[in-house]
Amino acid sequence: MDNIDRKMLEILQEDSRITIIDLAKKLNLSRPSVNERFRRLQEKGIIEGFTARISHEKIGKGTLVIIQIGNLKVVCHKFEEIVKEEKAILECHRVTGSDSYFMKAVVSSTKELEELVDRLVPYGQLNTSVVLSSPVSNRTLLPEDEFLHKN
Repeated sequence: MDNIDRKMLEILQEDSRITIIDLAKKLNLSRPSVNERFRRLQEKGIIEGFTARISHEKIGKGTLVIIQIGNLKVVCHKFEEIVKEEKAILECHRVTGSDSYFMKAVVSSTKELEELVDRLVPYGQLNTSVVLSSPVSNRTLLPEDEFLHKN
């Protein structure tokens, strides 16, 4: 990985729908060279895939919630199976510390949040926080300079 790969990752995170032709122009490279670099980044697992970012507010899910759960009453793999079935939960992370899991969810109303909490509370001690704003969201992720020189 070099600075060109780093720039490619930056451009792709800003606009994953960019054409190879436009990407090649921005990088001052030939299309075959960009294709080769792109393929290599995918094969190494650096580029895991592409997706669309959806505004939860614009689809009627206006409340973003952070849920922490600790003191689990079931084994972790059982809780993970349950959480995978909860459509409101966007992310679930097993973490260290006093809580076992940190989750991000979206709901359309306080009633829907209450129902989600009611479904989760039998599995442990919950702490919920409603997100008021997100000053940092979908930040571009790039390798550190030290990583570039090692690889």
